[in-house]
Amino acid sequence: MDLHIPPRPLRIGDQAPPFSARTTHGDITLDQFRGRWLLFFSHPADFTPVCTSEFIALAEAASMFEAANCALLGLSVDSLYSHVAWVRAIKALAGVEIPFPVVEDPSMAIGRAYGMIDDEATDSSAVRATYVIDPEGIIQATNWYPMQVGRCVDEMLRTVHALQRTMDGSVLTPACWRPGDDVLLPPSLPSDDSPDWFHRLRPDA
Repeated sequence: MDLHIPPRPLRIGDQAPPFSARTTHGDITLDQFRGRWLLFFSHPADFTPVCTSEFIALAEAASMFEAANCALLGLSVDSLYSHVAWVRAIKALAGVEIPFPVVEDPSMAIGRAYGMIDDEATDSSAVRATYVIDPEGIIQATNWYPMQVGRCVDEMLRTVHALQRTMDGSVLTPACWRPGDDVLLPPSLPSDDSPDWFHRLRPDA
């Protein structure tokens, strides 16, 4: 697998490193997701408690991500065979189908290219990383959680909605914003008749 490993951790505004890989839905490339948003997330290992809870929550929210034109893509260092067995076990345990692909990364090449795995690591047991990638393949948001703490799927979806709403630069989203809430206008020059120049809320059109 030919991947460029950046000289520094990936940041917001960077091009997401391209890759091709085997998944539970067949072979994919990152370029297949161009034209839509992508939530690309790694998990420490299959058949683990926190990861299982996250996958169930993401599967149950998959239709909401789809409505937001955002694909879901998981990854761990486990083999494709392990992924398939785990997905089947989740269906047996919780009655939930996992509708999104799960990438195998046994060589850790993709995880290292994305900074999901430290260059010196021999496994990915402490990695719980998320990237929100826009339709042009640019990273717009990232976060990392420790192995023992599950991520909030509702916050993942809220972040996607907020990024989409602010992409054209005309508005900003305030704390805890959700679709339909008031938005903020970019700051204007201060003036005596505009005391709210630095915090101008308005109903979202």
